[in-house]
Amino acid sequence: MVADKGKKVKLTEKGEEENSEQIDKDLVLSIEKLQEIQDELEKINEEASEEVLEVEQKYNEVRRPVYDKRKDIIKKIPDFWLTAFLSHPALGDLLTEEDQKIFKHITSLEVEDFKDLKSGYSITFNFNPNPYFEDSKLTKTFTFHDEGTKITATQIKWKEGMGLPNGVNHEKKGYKRQLAEESFFTWFTDAHQKDDMDEIHDEVAEIIKEDLWPNPLTYFNNEADEEDFDGDEEGKDDDEDDDDDDEDDDNDN
Repeated sequence: MVADKGKKVKLTEKGEEENSEQIDKDLVLSIEKLQEIQDELEKINEEASEEVLEVEQKYNEVRRPVYDKRKDIIKKIPDFWLTAFLSHPALGDLLTEEDQKIFKHITSLEVEDFKDLKSGYSITFNFNPNPYFEDSKLTKTFTFHDEGTKITATQIKWKEGMGLPNGVNHEKKGYKRQLAEESFFTWFTDAHQKDDMDEIHDEVAEIIKEDLWPNPLTYFNNEADEEDFDGDEEGKDDDEDDDDDDEDDDNDN
């Protein structure tokens, strides 16, 4: 009986080992099949991304003449881009007092994707002749490579006595908002002429491209609404003062 018991134990252990080996093989097989499914999904996702880019490229061409119409109208509105920038919760705080004076000379702002959307985009500020610099336009370009992002920007040709090399007036007298300590135009000097292996993050560019550019009227109107509201409040205060005066006159009578 003892011998039979020992033999049974050995058979049980062998069975467990064989069962364990089978489980391992099934697990490996399942993982391999799962990987095949994931590869198939990845291929579909890549195809979908390519088709989305093709559609986006198509509608970029459709949008272009509409953007041109918008640009022509904006040129007729005084200080449009200055107002839109100042009203933007993230961009407004980037402008110094001197920057605001320069922004008054902006005629248009343009964001343009490369024909191959995956290759990059550019942001251009166009200016009237002004006392600050010789350039009629300032452009910052983002070019995407497998190795990283290449950023280039216009080297501003400041007129004598003007610009960043000679210092920018940072006085804050008479201003309600907190003025920036550094000129917005340093953004054009923050460029990487060589490819960077690391991903370069430019928050200002992303805000302009993805938020301000699609609908700048939203922020321009914000400023107008605030002015209307302030005017209403002032009018309300005046009306209240008049009512108080009328009550005083009635009491005196």
